[in-house]
Amino acid sequence: MEVITTHRNVDFDALASVFAAKVLFPNAVAMLPQSLNSNVRSFLSLHKDHFPFVTVKDLDLNDIRRLIVVDAGQWSRIEGRESLSERKDLELFVIDHHAPGDIRADPLICRPVGAAVTLILNKVREEGSPPLSPIQATLFISGIYEDTGNLTFPSTTAEDARAVAFLLDQGADLNLVRDHLRSAYNPAQKEILFDMLRDERRISQNGYDVCIGYRRIEGHAPGLSLVMDMYHDMNGADATFGIFVDPGRAQVIVIGRSRPNTLDIGAIMKNFGGGGHPNAGSALLKSWTEQDPVQWITDLVKAGGKSPVQIADLMSFPVTTVTTGTSMKDAALLLREKGCTGLPVEEYGKVVGIISRRDFRKARKAAQMKSPVSAFMSSKVVHIRPDSPIGHAVSLMVNHDIGRLPVIQDGKLIGIITRSDAMRYFYDLMPE
Repeated sequence: MEVITTHRNVDFDALASVFAAKVLFPNAVAMLPQSLNSNVRSFLSLHKDHFPFVTVKDLDLNDIRRLIVVDAGQWSRIEGRESLSERKDLELFVIDHHAPGDIRADPLICRPVGAAVTLILNKVREEGSPPLSPIQATLFISGIYEDTGNLTFPSTTAEDARAVAFLLDQGADLNLVRDHLRSAYNPAQKEILFDMLRDERRISQNGYDVCIGYRRIEGHAPGLSLVMDMYHDMNGADATFGIFVDPGRAQVIVIGRSRPNTLDIGAIMKNFGGGGHPNAGSALLKSWTEQDPVQWITDLVKAGGKSPVQIADLMSFPVTTVTTGTSMKDAALLLREKGCTGLPVEEYGKVVGIISRRDFRKARKAAQMKSPVSAFMSSKVVHIRPDSPIGHAVSLMVNHDIGRLPVIQDGKLIGIITRSDAMRYFYDLMPE
């Protein structure tokens, strides 16, 4: 099965890129993340018959043989990455306009243009694909206009302008584009914006005026990007960061905006495991303390992008474990259910081993699948502390040829970090 997908929090460039890629690969399945920007969700509610798609929950990801990723180059931004990122048999094709990430694809189309869909439309024209419908052309031009600010952002290139001309020739309707890109401003967003304006913090670093807004949220809060656009327009700072803390989910959403030729927001967000463009970006932090994000942003602006992020900021928790007496069959079912490639093995509250998919190669006979995991697990447990730097985790994984590290503090398992987690931050540090 061939699948096309894109990054979480789907914007119009991501959506346009998915369905432009479907013009090139008509037999591929369009798979969208569950998190969609509010204006994209509204668009799809009216156009679902023209742009059919599935979600991760609708597919068995093990059936995917070729994955085409558009408008994203980092595994951390892809829904379902836990089941896909470590597969050796998966053919990968990436089309993206950001700097290359940790998805090691061949082929890879990556050039700095204003919108990812521009790169795909170049291929559509080169291959002489059938004419586009006006509905397709309108979606695709919406993607370009959103990511280039109607062709006014400094990242806009001549290629983007030529793609717009091509789409206008195909019948794109600019009146509809304006409606697609306009987001509703609801009372909840207004309340968030006012709270951030009231409690904002300003710092001056490296000659930049930086504004940081902080807000607690509960559950899904749609339209935060719109709030940040307004917040940035109103405060007049060179760069603006919004920190949205969700205590119930123990996570933090960080969204950034900047004026042209000031701070590179995309580069800063990469240090948080996110991404974006020079003037806009976002990241999701899995663990946090309330003051950390403010201090991290201050340090990153001051250090010019040097990351203070530690293992505790990247690890996943709580951790699914098995006991030494768990059968190999039950462990295999749990691995499949959780979509992971390995599990820590505990005995009396202590980690005593790791059972991974490679260990199941030893259990060739049906009777062996009834044996406890203690008979096949790796009892040499290499672990790491939560305050260790990410580079240390990379070194341990490479030196011991392992794909995951239990994170242990005071003798207790508090999280786990995988090879793909580390690579999304520091792939450049991986040895050749």
